[in-house]
Amino acid sequence: MSSVFEEKYKGYTLQELLEMPMDQLVKLLPSRARRTLLRIEKNQRYIKLLEKVRKARKLMQEGKKVRIRTHCRDAVILPEMVGLTIEVYNGREYIPVKITLPMVGHYLGEFAPTTKRVVHGAPGLKATRSSMYVPLK
Repeated sequence: MSSVFEEKYKGYTLQELLEMPMDQLVKLLPSRARRTLLRIEKNQRYIKLLEKVRKARKLMQEGKKVRIRTHCRDAVILPEMVGLTIEVYNGREYIPVKITLPMVGHYLGEFAPTTKRVVHGAPGLKATRSSMYVPLK
């Protein structure tokens, strides 16, 4: 038993997942991700993203910094994306998402929120008496 904590996805290490054939890997993913990946040949945006990822991994092995930008929020995260930072468009800006092993099987859009939490301040000028009430904490 090793004392160093090794991250795993459903009992498999990252190296085992990378060496695994795609049809065996698809069986490990949740059902919605399986269905998406079975229809991958119809989605040209996703194929283009995978080509960028494969090219980026080669450049990273050479020691270069790589930035991948995409609008493809519905892309399933695969083991070959682990370690990359992919900038996902949220409708206004690109949000950098560092891909880690527990993210495999999720969608890129889950990690780039499109809305911010609304925080209301004090009432403005010419507010009515009832709308001026701000509860004390």
